[in-house]
Order: sequence, then C-alpha cells, then structure tokens
Amino acid sequence: MKDVIIKEKILNHPIDKVWNAITNAKEISTWFLDADFKAEKGYQYIFNSSGENCSPIKGEVKQANPYTLVYSWIVTEAPIETTVKWVLEETEEGTKLYLEHSGISSYKGETAVEMFTSFNGGWDNCISGLTDYLKQMVHAG
Repeated sequence: MKDVIIKEKILNHPIDKVWNAITNAKEISTWFLDADFKAEKGYQYIFNSSGENCSPIKGEVKQANPYTLVYSWIVTEAPIETTVKWVLEETEEGTKLYLEHSGISSYKGETAVEMFTSFNGGWDNCISGLTDYLKQMVHAG
C-alpha cells in the first residue's frame, strides 16, 4: 500500500498570497474547513467540518518557516497521527505548491486503504478549493 499522497500544482498567484491562504485561520476557514490555526511551531490546531461524515481534525504545528508548513493530522474518530507538509516555491508563473500527506500506513488493515482513498480525494478537493479561493481573491482585490 502507498503511504504518501503527493499533490503538486502551479498557481498563478504570488507566493505570499498562497502562504497566507494556507496559514491564516480566517482564510483557511473560507476555502477549506473552519479553522483554529496559527502557523507557529507547537500550536495545537483544530479544523472543524460541518459535514455529516466528517469529524474534527486536530494536531500540532511542527514547522512553520516561510513557505514550509508541517503539522500532525489526527482525525478524532480514528486517532492515528499522520503528517501533512506544504512547501511553496516561487516560479515564473507564480507559485509551485507541493503537498505531502504521509504516515497513512499507520492505520491498520482495510482502514489504511479507506483513509488513503479518503485523504487522496479530500486533498484534490482541498487544492481545488484553494485554487478557486485564490482566483476570487484576485478579482476581489
């Protein structure tokens, strides 16, 4: 079973706008989930979802250097710690976004396969939401 989900996307937006979108609680709450989040090492965050099949996600920020963000990811209903890593890189087009979600094989048996599938689709939706949010920000500003 694969243990790591990797997503890469070139965004036609300045790196600081993308960084703010993935690290600012108000912005995260707009395009992803309701967030109590600070990009500060050691911060205990929580993402809350209003969906009926979604449980809160919590964890701790492990690293928050400019353009690299790493945090633990614990789904409260299935409390296994995995790791999410975002890396942003300036490009001629704007910003290259690299997302990695690892440690999924820590779940046991079929649950690992189910969580991998769920996370994989979830991150596709997440990046789509981020992309749409950044487009709206450009037109709003």
